[in-house]
Amino acid sequence: MSEQINIEVVYALSHEQALLKVRVPQNSTVADAIRLSGILEKYPDIDISKNKLGIFGKLSKADAILRDKDRIEIYRPLIADPKEIRRQRAEEGKVMKKGGGEL
Repeated sequence: MSEQINIEVVYALSHEQALLKVRVPQNSTVADAIRLSGILEKYPDIDISKNKLGIFGKLSKADAILRDKDRIEIYRPLIADPKEIRRQRAEEGKVMKKGGGEL
């Protein structure tokens, strides 16, 4: 029998978070562990070919080999582009700072 390692799979929505502790065979990939965890059945909106994946906050590929005690994170797509939001706030700030109107 092959050695088993302990890993965690996490996925967060705005209203709930899932953290699953799973034992997987040594030399499993990120994708293998996600499938074995059962999280895809609980959250069918996850698509491991499209969602970004990470291990402890660092982006990772689905074929990366796991180590004991790794935490796999499944990231959701952004709702808004952070750069665009900052640009809009900067524009609003310029309008407000220009003074109290024309004389």
